[in-house]
Amino acid sequence: MTSPPTLIFDLDGTLADTAPDLLGATNAVMAARGRPRLDLDHLRHMVGFGAVALITQAMEASGAPVTPEEMPPLIEIFLAHYRGHIADGTRLFPLVTETLTALSAQGARLGVLTNKPQELTDQLLPALNLDRLFTCVYGAGRKPYTKPDPRIFHDVVADIAAAHGGTEAAIGGAAVMIGDSITDLNTARSAGAPCILMSYGFTPVPAKDLGADLVLDEFAQLPAALRALGLF
Repeated sequence: MTSPPTLIFDLDGTLADTAPDLLGATNAVMAARGRPRLDLDHLRHMVGFGAVALITQAMEASGAPVTPEEMPPLIEIFLAHYRGHIADGTRLFPLVTETLTALSAQGARLGVLTNKPQELTDQLLPALNLDRLFTCVYGAGRKPYTKPDPRIFHDVVADIAAAHGGTEAAIGGAAVMIGDSITDLNTARSAGAPCILMSYGFTPVPAKDLGADLVLDEFAQLPAALRALGLF
């Protein structure tokens, strides 16, 4: 019998639609600099590469780039607004909680690996009532490196294994990266792990064109996908 897998999930665009609250924080920055507001459709193609990249793209889209010297106060405006409104409009994608609960009941070990800052990740997951489902949660800043560096993937897998009473090799089972973007795919490839991407996430290039092992249109398809890959 195949050992249950360790499932490592991205957060934004995979488990939760965080775009509405990221839009609010971005538009707080735009307003502070007298720039026009972005709409949600425009923002969705900018999310997924961190706040600096998001602000940079938003400023460029409004007509003029931002200089490196201007960035620190803009980041502070963004973070202050986002902390105060982190789950106002954010919602889980359909059947995320139910699917994760079922996978956990079947023995899968669950973790989160996101490039959202650790502080914000630790604030958001309880607000979505998801923190109870994950053995280990890694956000940006927990280690000096982030996705797609393969070390961060191996770190979270090792910590999950240790929490379950052993090493990764002793416990067995595949470790799988589940996300929505090229960053998640590159993380998996560099770590030598399978990758499943969600088609509904935040990526300027459609997930189906990125070359993942499988691309799913609905989160609830995940158990069947894991079985199809021989991982469950």
